[in-house]
Amino acid sequence: MGLFLFLKKFRAGLSGAIKSLFAMKQIINTPSAPAPIGPYNQSTLFNGMLFVSGQIALDPATGELVLENIEAETHRVLQNVQAILEAAGSGFEKVLKASVFVKDMNMFGRINAVYGEYFNPEWAPARELVQVAELPRFVNVEISVIATV
Repeated sequence: MGLFLFLKKFRAGLSGAIKSLFAMKQIINTPSAPAPIGPYNQSTLFNGMLFVSGQIALDPATGELVLENIEAETHRVLQNVQAILEAAGSGFEKVLKASVFVKDMNMFGRINAVYGEYFNPEWAPARELVQVAELPRFVNVEISVIATV
């Protein structure tokens, strides 16, 4: 009988812990960045940590892709990231980790030059830059970040 009561209390406590976990999770979306094009949100805030979904070069005002060149595309991507960071009360200086996905590694230098305009080397986050076969809407670059708020 003692084990049964223990398991019952443990289960109730676990249920409460799970509920409190979800109570701390907050969805952050802003009209200043493109609306999600799938079953996800622009970002999720949890316990002071902001997880920003991968952003591509969609102009939130027009819904059109910005693909004139890789520099313009990268600027639009980072402007979208910036809008989400600011909506959550964060900024580029609070980014801890960035993930950059590119379609062509030969564009690395040009993407990196634009990236450097947004991230000061003194406080730049950890980062990986990975070449992938394809990206959503066949864009050339996608960037996601993890930041503090």
